[in-house]
Amino acid sequence: MAGRAAVRGGRPLLGGGGGGGAGKRGGRPSTAIVAALLLACAALLLLLSLGALSLPGTSDGAGGGAGLARPRPRFRRSDFESGAETRGEKGEPWTEVLSWEPRAFVYHNFLSKEECEHLIALATPHMRKSTVVDSATGGSKDSRVRTSSGMFLRRGQDKIIRTIEKRIADYTFIPIEHGEGLQVLHYEAGQKYEPHFDYFHDDYNQKNGGQRIATLLISDVEEGGETVFPSAAVNSSSSPFYNELSECAKRGLSVKPKMGDALLFWSMRPDGSLDPTSLHGGCPVIKGNKWSSTKWMRVHELRAISNPQRLIA
Repeated sequence: MAGRAAVRGGRPLLGGGGGGGAGKRGGRPSTAIVAALLLACAALLLLLSLGALSLPGTSDGAGGGAGLARPRPRFRRSDFESGAETRGEKGEPWTEVLSWEPRAFVYHNFLSKEECEHLIALATPHMRKSTVVDSATGGSKDSRVRTSSGMFLRRGQDKIIRTIEKRIADYTFIPIEHGEGLQVLHYEAGQKYEPHFDYFHDDYNQKNGGQRIATLLISDVEEGGETVFPSAAVNSSSSPFYNELSECAKRGLSVKPKMGDALLFWSMRPDGSLDPTSLHGGCPVIKGNKWSSTKWMRVHELRAISNPQRLIA
């Protein structure tokens, strides 16, 4: 009995009955497991080398656990466009995920210096006082909440404009035909745009093209003039440039203007509902002149408008 108990206790965990043959059969599953682990490790190393996976990062801030700030994901899109397209001194394009509430992204080096200067040159002779939407009538009206000057370019106005609009469509996956003409804005020192929504609150402005689904904003200024999202789920307190922000910009998630960079944010959620966290404003300019260009995109195709200056800003 004692001998039988010893045999049972010494039976291999993997494998069949006793004897020398059983010992050989017991080795095969162990070899298979080791081989599978080696293949899994090789696959993991391959994914890491290709950038499909990344190891968790740490924050430089004090404290631990939930107090750590999440680093902003960054994705390079160097091969998204043809390498033959020159971008002056702006460097390689890459995308930064800014926020998921609202959905906001920064396309760094989106336009070249020459393209920015072309927009300004086209717009300068036609600037006029900016207006806002009158939610009661669907028309436009003057307002103290917006003190800039601006104008609309025609969609596809010239070759450079068509190139920019094609690039916007490629990056946003929204067809060119769904976009309004580019609006060019100018803010002098002290001028601003109080927090507002880009989506419409009236039915009149949705008859042609439907609701505004997304906004792409390109701007540049020496100091101030940040775009701020006061209702965003996160703020800019963990940003490396936080101390460089104006007091206005510290009230929420903010983006500093930089020539050639483009801010894309969505006014509607993926389920088609309006996103209240897309509330945003333009902080007062502190130093210099702020030039910006805005492209609003609609849910449906926007029929061509003979006079783009009649578009509601």
